[in-house]
Amino acid sequence: MEKVTLSVEKGEFVILTGPSGCGKTTLCRCLNGLIPNFYSGNLEGELEVDGINVSGRPTAELATHVGFVFQNPENQLFSLSVERDVAFGLENLGVPRKEALERVQWAMEATGIVDLRDKAPYELSGGQQQRAAIAGVLAMRPSILVLDEPTSFLDPKSAEEIIRVIAKLNSELGLTTLLVEHRLDIVSRYANRVIVMDNGKIALDGPPSEIYGDTARLIGIGLPRVTMLFHLLRLDGFPVGTNPITVEQASEELRRLLNP
Repeated sequence: MEKVTLSVEKGEFVILTGPSGCGKTTLCRCLNGLIPNFYSGNLEGELEVDGINVSGRPTAELATHVGFVFQNPENQLFSLSVERDVAFGLENLGVPRKEALERVQWAMEATGIVDLRDKAPYELSGGQQQRAAIAGVLAMRPSILVLDEPTSFLDPKSAEEIIRVIAKLNSELGLTTLLVEHRLDIVSRYANRVIVMDNGKIALDGPPSEIYGDTARLIGIGLPRVTMLFHLLRLDGFPVGTNPITVEQASEELRRLLNP
């Protein structure tokens, strides 16, 4: 990864996508100090997150600012109950017991897993495990939520449920969200910005309707199917002027074409 210049505003919902190996995960691991504190590497330039210069700051400190949810939720769940897992980060930070219990309750309510608090993680479905992993991060009250392909191990229904939870956290809590994702059909309706990486660099950056064009398709990202349909219509000579992201937007554009 090189020559990456990126600024994300507070409260934004940003999709980070691109071909496998293009640098998405590497970029995310820089945001909470995993690189270079845990994964070896050379970090050059300036990196400021939530007003803090990341260089030289311990990952434990950065974890209270940047919540990181890994691709496989099993990497973040290892206690005998969901409640203990959600509380794990707070215990390590030395948060007082009363406050920790309040935060754990709030995080489980926010992710809809209160009824699972006494379940062991291995008893949960993939979607439930991912909710529990997100709750454990939320309990630390970060300002920024970074998720590295959180739906990759999930079936389509569970993936859509997780994306809705993430979108709700972004809209209701104003939680700045950076989501690494390939399932653009599911997530694009919620994002106000898409960043496409290619060969370790940022190739495209802008609103979904502007980014999902021929360049993005040639880079190799899987455009939403409804957007791809309109690309094909345009190639066949239909005077479509937009790149719809959702079925609702596509329906509206088709009505405009049929009833000029």
